[in-house]
This record gives sequence, C-alpha cells and structure tokens, in this order.
Amino acid sequence: MNKYLQITVLKFLSLVIVFMIAGCGKEEQNPDIPSVYINITIDPGSTFYQELNTVGGWIYLTSEPPSRGLIVYRLAIDEFIAYDRYPPNNAGKCCTAQGVCTRLLVDDYFPFVQDTCTNTSYLILDGSRFEGEGRYPLIRYNTVYNGQMLRIFN
Repeated sequence: MNKYLQITVLKFLSLVIVFMIAGCGKEEQNPDIPSVYINITIDPGSTFYQELNTVGGWIYLTSEPPSRGLIVYRLAIDEFIAYDRYPPNNAGKCCTAQGVCTRLLVDDYFPFVQDTCTNTSYLILDGSRFEGEGRYPLIRYNTVYNGQMLRIFN
C-alpha cells in the first residue's frame, strides 16, 4: 500500500473513532414520548422572568401540546438548561382520578425535578435520573443565550 493511501485510511479511521466516541455520551429518549416542536425566545433579564435573573433560578414556561410545559434553569451566568415537564419514563400515564396527566415539578423538590406519579427524582443540573423507576433522563431542549435573549428550541 502506498504512503498516500495509508494516510487517507488513517484519517478516515480517526474520523470514525471520533464520531463513535462523540455519540457514546448521548442518552436516548423514550420512543413513546410524542414529538413536539419547541421554539421559544425570552428575555431572562426582564422582571417577567425574575426567577431567572440569578444563577440557580428556575421557572415554568407554557408550550404547545403535546408538551406539558418547560422547566428553565439558569446553570451559570451565561448558560441555561431547558427540560420538558413530560415525565420521560411513563409516557401517557395519568395519576389522578380525573385523568389529568402528571407534569414534572421542581417547587419543594429543588435541586431535583420530581415525577410525583412514580416518585422518580431527576437532577436539575443535567436531567439524569437520581432515584426511582425508569431508565430515561429528562427531555432536554437546546438553549442559546446571547447575553440578552434566551432561545429554547429543538
């Protein structure tokens, strides 16, 4: 094999390895969760979103069904995380006598996100399951913050 071909093969194999490693850390999402389109822009520095004015603050936002709303958390001065309030492990399970389906809660559970239907807790910092049943992490959306406006999207 000539030297040019060897270098090309090595470059190709290096790229394959890099893509395999990059894909290893990705958590899968429950395939039973319905797809939802999210594209929301807010100004987290406004008084309307006062809870997001400081690091560690969080709020609920409404969104179009089948989403059950969003949890937005300010991780750092320039970094936000957004999760769906749809429980990631029990798609469609409703725990009330009226058939109202559960939404994930932060409220008194902070720094955890709680599925009160199954008593499953998730870390608000990364969406991973902390305790309880299920194998899926929280449904996380992309966020981009330009210093003034926060865009949440998928």
